Amino acid sequence: MRLAVGVDLVAVAEVQDAVACFGDRYLERIYTAHELACARGGGEVRARHLAGRFAAKEAAMKALRPSEHLPAWHSIEVRQEPGGRCSLRLSGHAADLASRAGLSQFAVSLTHTGDLAAAVVIATGRDDA
Repeated sequence: MRLAVGVDLVAVAEVQDAVACFGDRYLERIYTAHELACARGGGEVRARHLAGRFAAKEAAMKALRPSEHLPAWHSIEVRQEPGGRCSLRLSGHAADLASRAGLSQFAVSLTHTGDLAAAVVIATGRDDA
């Protein structure tokens, strides 16, 4: 069995600053429409949710271990399932990297407390892939 793990920690204030400085340009470059819809509200609440999703994207990239160019931010999407549980959906270059690495199952866990958000991504697959 193949196994890959990625973890990332993001300061909520950094996301708040990016939104304040770059606005929609930042939001549309990093997050999908679904991710933005899940981060409803304003101010710190929204920034915490966005920071968690940013951490998940970074953690996924660490699990994918790209050797050349990084996948586009939109190719790694954090999906919020009914009941609040999150999952990852890969597309484009991120999906290609996963396929080449033999990784087919991804689990993600997000958390935030105070001024920090964190995510862990675990990816598994078969050795014969």
